[in-house]
Amino acid sequence: MKLFTWLIFSVWIVGFISCKGQVDSSLSKEKVNASKIFAAEKPKLVKTQGSNPGDNVHCSIQDQSGNLWFGTTYDGLYKYNGQSFIQFTEIDGLSSNMVHHLMEDKEGKIWIATSEGVCVYDGYTFSKIQIPLQENKPANTYNNRRDVFSIMQAKNGKLWLATIDGVFIYDGKSFIPFKVNEGVGGFLSSNNNVEYILEDNDGNIWFGGRVNEGVFRYDGHTITNLKPNGDNWAWPVLQDRKGNIWFSNWSGAYRFDGSSFTSFTKNEGLSGNVITRMIEDSKGHLWFGGDGLCSYDGTSFTCFTTKDGLLNTAIWSILEDKTGNIWIGTRNTDLSLYDGNTFTSLSGIE
Repeated sequence: MKLFTWLIFSVWIVGFISCKGQVDSSLSKEKVNASKIFAAEKPKLVKTQGSNPGDNVHCSIQDQSGNLWFGTTYDGLYKYNGQSFIQFTEIDGLSSNMVHHLMEDKEGKIWIATSEGVCVYDGYTFSKIQIPLQENKPANTYNNRRDVFSIMQAKNGKLWLATIDGVFIYDGKSFIPFKVNEGVGGFLSSNNNVEYILEDNDGNIWFGGRVNEGVFRYDGHTITNLKPNGDNWAWPVLQDRKGNIWFSNWSGAYRFDGSSFTSFTKNEGLSGNVITRMIEDSKGHLWFGGDGLCSYDGTSFTCFTTKDGLLNTAIWSILEDKTGNIWIGTRNTDLSLYDGNTFTSLSGIE
């Protein structure tokens, strides 16, 4: 019995090693000292890097095993197993403590987009991927940054990466710069970074980012430039179960039915016009986060404030887990859990 217990324990403590080199199946998978893991486990998301009130829980996913992952803008990455949080920072191997986006691929690997490139976690190790710069493209505004803003895996398995140096397609072996008609709306200009990429049910790829000329739709051959109600930029955030494409920006949210845009702003019931995140939950309700948190049942909005128990009304991350709970990441690196009735704080300080 003791031998069996020890074997189970040994498997559980397999850890990770720092980001070094290209992704390679031959990389060794080193075990982590058990005391390090136990010391890292905390009942709440604890800030350790001296983050300030302007930093936030920026992104979140639930993996195939049910673990929750939260990326922050200063405190690195957190993994929550349902009972405790484990924090990963640059010391542990992340490229940067500023995490922009998280994605789990079809093989179960976690892709972490940061201000200094990409790390991939395979369940044992973090490995760093170097994305080449595009040739004949002007240097980005922040010459020392290697931001990857978001990552999307298309139905064909290829990854699309929105970076400060342009859009790349990764086929599992190499990165191919995405180049189409460079004259369309300044799509590839150095000051028009794509930040979000979305594939719709028909296989169209949507692009959007701040200071871009609206949004772009790529059908596999050509790009179409659209402006949601005339706005110069918007983020493509989701396609709902009815097939509508939703966009957001600092002026509100926009629903595109394939032919026209409908605006949703404070005038229609939102708590504010700045929309940073949107999700559709398992009931088909839409959740809007930005200047406050609101849910939309298709007819009316229900909005929440600090009076309802929300820690902070500056929302940057919304996630529904497999049990229907809503996780809300905000400024001040705060994390709240909403079970449909009450908000519970899951963040703290040392």
